[in-house]
Amino acid sequence: MKKLTILLLVITATSCIPVKTAPKFKNKPYKIMLAKKFQKKMPKEVSFIFKDSKNAGEFYQYINKKYKLNDQNVGSNVPFQIDDETVYLTYYEAERTDEKVNLPLVAIDAKRESNGNSRLFEDNYSTRTGHWYIILTVYDESIKNCLKDKHPLKEKTIQYLKALQQEYLTTQNYEALLFTKKS
Repeated sequence: MKKLTILLLVITATSCIPVKTAPKFKNKPYKIMLAKKFQKKMPKEVSFIFKDSKNAGEFYQYINKKYKLNDQNVGSNVPFQIDDETVYLTYYEAERTDEKVNLPLVAIDAKRESNGNSRLFEDNYSTRTGHWYIILTVYDESIKNCLKDKHPLKEKTIQYLKALQQEYLTTQNYEALLFTKKS
């Protein structure tokens, strides 16, 4: 029992403790949920959310080229067609972070400070890694969210957004989008 206690104490003292974790979507590369539940400053709307593995501004460039917007209203109310009905796409970018506290460094600095020495690891007590996500909302002509359960275009909207996500993540040259059939 004494060895187990010592082992647990050593593991705790030498580990980083996660304080905050970015979401990981189980079994799917996206999630459909209220954007406000994902991040507090987002609108209270049902949204299609996926992790953005590309650099900052890439999704803007993708949407700008795909829909030929010429840098006009790229982030909001981008019109496209589903079943001969015009719907409007709006997107947001949000960062969620993984944060960890490094207990051994805190303990070492506390011991050094109690001995009258200066701290060595003050800037390394915690680590932070950012993850970026794209949040998409789609509205129809009567300003109804197409991702809500009772909307007649819900399934087709989800299929369209899944294809959009796949195309975005696999396309390297957005200029090539100008030569593909617009969906």
